[in-house]
Amino acid sequence: MRRKEKGAAPELDRKRREDYYDFSLLAVIILLTGFGLVMLYSTTSYTASLKYGNDMYFFSRQAKYSLIAIVLAVLLSRVNYRILWYLSRVIYILALVLMALVQSPLGRAYNGARRWLAFGPVRFQPAEVAKIAVIVYLPVMIVRMGRNLRGWRPMAKLLAAGAIQAAAARIFTQNLSTALIIMLIALTIIFVAWPKTKGFLIAAAVTAGLAAAFVLIIAGAGSSGGNFRFMRIRVWLHPEQHTESGGYQVMQALYALGSGGIFGKGLGNGTQKLGAVPEAENDMIFSIICEELGIFGGIIVISLFLYLIYRLFFIAQNAPDRFSGLMVTGIFAHISLQVILNLCVNLNVIPTTGVTLPFVSYGGTSVCLLMAEMAVALSVSRAIHFRRPDRDIWGEVVRGSYTGS
Repeated sequence: MRRKEKGAAPELDRKRREDYYDFSLLAVIILLTGFGLVMLYSTTSYTASLKYGNDMYFFSRQAKYSLIAIVLAVLLSRVNYRILWYLSRVIYILALVLMALVQSPLGRAYNGARRWLAFGPVRFQPAEVAKIAVIVYLPVMIVRMGRNLRGWRPMAKLLAAGAIQAAAARIFTQNLSTALIIMLIALTIIFVAWPKTKGFLIAAAVTAGLAAAFVLIIAGAGSSGGNFRFMRIRVWLHPEQHTESGGYQVMQALYALGSGGIFGKGLGNGTQKLGAVPEAENDMIFSIICEELGIFGGIIVISLFLYLIYRLFFIAQNAPDRFSGLMVTGIFAHISLQVILNLCVNLNVIPTTGVTLPFVSYGGTSVCLLMAEMAVALSVSRAIHFRRPDRDIWGEVVRGSYTGS
């Protein structure tokens, strides 16, 4: 009997590992999405009632997209992430084609910005697809390079792959903030894979110095020269002096942040969302959270994001192969960047960029593609706990010895 029990233990352990699922990551995703829906209804019920005669207009649309996205994420997380190795080039090219189509009759403008594509009732921002393209395609390039990664020529190829997507987002969709995020995601993936970090640190220091000098020059200039982006910087530096040209939204967001106190005015009792903060459901929703739930509510949201980022960091660190590790690194960078940039905009630490708060801000395209990234992370997390040997070329990829020959 003892021999039978001892022989059965490894098989039972194998089954448990095969059935493993990262419920911690899934739980924090659902919590953030649910919290976002509650705050979205509180933020938009008044304006939705005025514009559409239905106080649940924005809530119902976002709830529908979120529910579908979560279900699909859970289902897709059961699919082996390795399929993305073979689809990476298709996704990369598809992202470029979709962004180029924005300038065709299929493109749609919203609030003066032509960034959308419409295929019948389906409307989305193709620049969001470019983020996934970089997250998937760059790891494939890096793994294929193998030991040949050392050198400036491979570095130039990797930077070019990221820069092409970023440039397309800037040129075709006129979305500078998304272009910057795409490039920063690419740089993060390259930084993690690149064996030499000294060059990155020097480049970062030089870039920071040039950016600071540029801001000081704009701040000291007597005129913005009519340039829209120069004006944004001046509004950021002195919002109280430019309330008619962009500073009004920033000032009202700061009022919302400051008026909430420790525990806020109470859910639904905020006043800045009634029109003082235009389109508060997008990039300024954090200020409404702090007004209604106070500093306590803001800390809860930030804590949830910190745990989400921690889980992604853990999965990236323990990924079964280099390809999956770099993919999750890209997802980690994407979520971290968007959260940091959104919070900085709400606190007026940086100029307004239009970057939304993941899982919380309104937007069907954003929540669907974010859930697609979470599906990849969940798939990789399952592979951490269950690994089976392969007899094809993937065995070399798993060991990090694949050179593309």
